[in-house]
Amino acid sequence: MRSVTIVNYGLGNIQAFVNIYKRLNIDAGIASKAGELLEAEKIILPGVGAFDWAMTRLNESGMRDVLDELVVDKKVPVLGICVGMQMMAKRSDEGVLAGLGWIDAEVKKFRRLEGKKVSEEKLMLPHMGWNDVMPCNTDCLFKNLGADARFYFLHSYYFHCNNQNDTIATTDYGIKYTSAANHKNIYGVQFHPEKSHSWGIQLLKNFAEI
Repeated sequence: MRSVTIVNYGLGNIQAFVNIYKRLNIDAGIASKAGELLEAEKIILPGVGAFDWAMTRLNESGMRDVLDELVVDKKVPVLGICVGMQMMAKRSDEGVLAGLGWIDAEVKKFRRLEGKKVSEEKLMLPHMGWNDVMPCNTDCLFKNLGADARFYFLHSYYFHCNNQNDTIATTDYGIKYTSAANHKNIYGVQFHPEKSHSWGIQLLKNFAEI
């Protein structure tokens, strides 16, 4: 089984991913500096907290340039999780810093849309807890996941793909939004698979087998 490298820039449930892959008998390691990324065959980019804070921590970690080289130039598969997914967009309503720009997308705050009955005031923010995820297909990340699969969410901003073909799963929370995306070798999920029991474990296994 090919190894998975989890990026440690100070944010995210790093050890939870290592523990899951250990139980799956899949080789996984942690990268806290650029040199530890060079041999990565699969990359997980976790994240929690605010967009600008996460981007600042990543930029200051010394790993940003190597990540760009591996993901953009060498096409190493990468999975962004929660804020790690949002960082893959070009920008976010939550901050002023530019994102990684790996996917043609932007991050928006949940708010009332014209003609909709649900307003921002009526939406409980953050979107926290279990919710359904509706895959556009059951290949790749969602392989071998049953129709009852649910995942754990914790966020107040959502990922909006400018190219609809990059959306591979949606979730309904006042509006239907992209909860999983894929562009070439780049994958992202808004939910936390490491907190989603057997469904999340299966998704992480699927990523390792891409």
